[in-house]
Amino acid sequence: MEKIKMTTPLVEMDGDEMTRILWKMIKDEIILPFVDLKTEYYDLGLPHRDETNDQVTIDSAEATKKYGVAVKCATITPNAQRMDEYKLHQMWKSPNGTIRSILDGTVFRAPITIPSIKPCVKNWERPITIARHAYGDVYKSVEIRANEPGTARLVFEGQSGQRQEIVIHDFKGEGVIQGMHNTDKSIRSFAHSCFKFAVDTKQDLWFATKDTISKKYDAQFREIFQQVFDENYKAKFEELGIEYFYTLIDDAVARVIRSKGGFIWACKNYDGDVMSDMLSTAFGSLAMMTSVLVSPDGNYEYEAAHGTVTRHYYKYLQGEETSTNPMATIFAWSGALRKRGELDSLPSLVAFADKLEAACFDTLAEGIVTKDLVNLMEGVTPKAVTSAGFIAAIRERLEQKLN
Repeated sequence: MEKIKMTTPLVEMDGDEMTRILWKMIKDEIILPFVDLKTEYYDLGLPHRDETNDQVTIDSAEATKKYGVAVKCATITPNAQRMDEYKLHQMWKSPNGTIRSILDGTVFRAPITIPSIKPCVKNWERPITIARHAYGDVYKSVEIRANEPGTARLVFEGQSGQRQEIVIHDFKGEGVIQGMHNTDKSIRSFAHSCFKFAVDTKQDLWFATKDTISKKYDAQFREIFQQVFDENYKAKFEELGIEYFYTLIDDAVARVIRSKGGFIWACKNYDGDVMSDMLSTAFGSLAMMTSVLVSPDGNYEYEAAHGTVTRHYYKYLQGEETSTNPMATIFAWSGALRKRGELDSLPSLVAFADKLEAACFDTLAEGIVTKDLVNLMEGVTPKAVTSAGFIAAIRERLEQKLN
């Protein structure tokens, strides 16, 4: 068959370890044989990021602003152990954090659900979507090690000459200090993205912070959300019969567990990071979750929400075949190709993305799975296969649908 044509390239962000291996397998087996793929390639693997002083990460984000749609592999955020392992020049910040800071917007994450895998929380009947703020907080924080007694102060010097200063802590011994920030502009963009997504999908929107403790930082989130809702979306929510609900983050966690699902849960950056992992695992597996960053400028970055699967990568380096679940990475590709097709008015590309996802669901429905799903399936006799075997099974069903 003739390959499906593209007109505008995707921004392709390659990654690290086992997910980098899967990335190539997915491209070679279930994309390149069927799509005349156009991408602008950026290697966000940790060695290349180190070689370029992380400029490649910045360049990939700027390219996303240029072309509008990106697809990203999982990447390493180095710690001290990674510094030694990769002999890095410095402990580079999270590439996701850097990209999100440049693009702004909101990350929407939702579980990939199938009938044979029931949520751990038995009363959940519908998926829960996490809307994660994509800028600031701990991911853009600065830190100081206090290695002796002393006084830590928080200082703001305005352009007008205004100066604000408060004491953070009088240290009697050693300790650590962290400074975080956010901007009203980014919080407002976050609010608009969440309310628009709720309207588009006709789902209730929950938002949670800890404004009883953080009386300025978290309270600013709450106040801006309420203002944006009252001024722009309240009437539309009432018309659709959906609800905007604010509560404290700890209360939200309890309510989520008791709920039936089927709503959007908006979280600050770190809360969304943690809670999306909890939800994906409770719905089945970390590898069974979609993730897309939507910027206020209408740019989209699709990625796998999980890490680089280091343990499997070490086995792979020893020559062992692994059974790593590639679903989240496949859905990052299908989501990006679908959006590219929608923006460029290419129905054949949109249809390919739909058929690729359908082929994944057919494979799982027949019990052909990676090892992480074997003990989760009900009503189906699962057959565990390697990553290569799983992707090959998807390709077989995809070819049937395309023909």
